[in-house]
Amino acid sequence: MFIEMEKRKDSMFKYMIICGIMLFATVASGHSQEEHIQKVERALSSVPLFDGHNDLPWLITNDLDAPGDVSRYDLRSTTIGHTDIRRLRAGMVGAQFWSVYIPMEAVQEGAARVQLEQIDIARRIIRRYPDVFEQAYSTSDVRRIFGSGRVASVLGMEGGHAIENSLGALRSYFDLGVRYMTLTHNGNNDWADACCEDSRHGGLTDFGIEVVREMNRLGMLVDLSHTSLETMNQVLDVVTAPVIFSHSSAREVTEHPRNVSDEILRRLPENGGVVMVTFVPGFISMESRATLTDVVAHIEHVVDVAGINHVGIGSDFDGIDSTPLGLEDVSTFPSLFVELSKRGWTEQELMKLAGQNVLRAWSEAEVRASQIQRDEEPSIATLEKPEN
Repeated sequence: MFIEMEKRKDSMFKYMIICGIMLFATVASGHSQEEHIQKVERALSSVPLFDGHNDLPWLITNDLDAPGDVSRYDLRSTTIGHTDIRRLRAGMVGAQFWSVYIPMEAVQEGAARVQLEQIDIARRIIRRYPDVFEQAYSTSDVRRIFGSGRVASVLGMEGGHAIENSLGALRSYFDLGVRYMTLTHNGNNDWADACCEDSRHGGLTDFGIEVVREMNRLGMLVDLSHTSLETMNQVLDVVTAPVIFSHSSAREVTEHPRNVSDEILRRLPENGGVVMVTFVPGFISMESRATLTDVVAHIEHVVDVAGINHVGIGSDFDGIDSTPLGLEDVSTFPSLFVELSKRGWTEQELMKLAGQNVLRAWSEAEVRASQIQRDEEPSIATLEKPEN
C-alpha cells in the first residue's frame, strides 16, 4: 500500500510539473488557452486527424467476456479500452488506420485464415456503426467521409508473415481494403528482417524486393515500423512511392530498436515518407511514466531532422497496456495539438501533422500505382523455398 501511494504521489508530482510547463508556455506565447484551443479546433475541422495505428480489432478478438463478438463490444458505451464513439468524437478523430494485426505464431495454423478473420472483424466494426464509420479505399474516400462528419476507416496489416509468401494473397488483401502493410512484426519473416531479432537476410531478400514493388504497383503503402535498419535502407533504395512508419518514434530521443534513426529520417524528404509518432511509453521515454511532453519531443525531433512535411501521429491505442500521462485515450488527441500550438506551431503546421502529410504520401502512392499499372502486369514472383 505504501509503495502504491508513493507511485501515485510521483505521478501527481509529474503531472503538476507538466501543468506548470504548459502554463509557462501559454504565458510565453502571448496567447490565451482558449485561443490555442480554437486554433486546434479550426485545424482539426479542416483536415482529418488521421491516426496511423489503433488495435481495436485485436482487442475485440481477445475480449475476455465475448472474444471476437463485435456486437457485444458496444462502442456506443464507454469501453474498457482506449476507444469508443464518444471519445473518438471528443478527440476529433477524422480518419483511422485500424490495425488488423495477427501474431507471427499464426503462421503455424494458417496465417491467411487468421488474417481474413481479423479483416472481417474490422469491417464488421465499421459496418455496425454506419452513422459513425465508413470504410475508405482511397484518399478521395477519406476526404469525402470526413466531409460527411464520419470517421474514414482504413485497414492496415501489421506483419508480412500474413501473406504466406504469396503475392496473390497480398493482392487479395488489397481488394478487401488493406492500404498499408508493415513488412515485418518484431520477428524476421522469410523475406525481410525485423527490428528485434538478429539479422537473417541482411535486410530484404530478392522476393522481399518483389513484395515492395508489388505494393507500389497496387498503391499499398509500405510500412517500415518494426523493420530492421538494413530493411529500411534497402526499401528506400528500391521503393518508388512514399513509405510510412505507422507507429514509431525517434531513436535519437529514445534509444529503442522500434524507433527511427536520424540516418533514416534524413532520407525521408527525398522519398516523401512520413513517420507517424507513436505513444508507446517504452518507445518515447526511459522514465517510469511517459508523458505528453515526451511525445512532443519526438514529434519535434522528426520535424527538426526530416522536416514538417514528414511527421504524423500513430498512437497504438488499444495495443498498449499503459499510456503517456496526458494521452490516456483517443479523446486526448487535441491536448497534444494544443501543446504544440503553445510552442509556436502554426495552424498550417498542425494540419500537416494531423493528416495532410499522410494523405499527401498516400495520394502520391496512388498516382505512382496508376503509372506502374499502365506498363506492368501483376508480379508472378514466388518464394519456392524460404531462405535461411
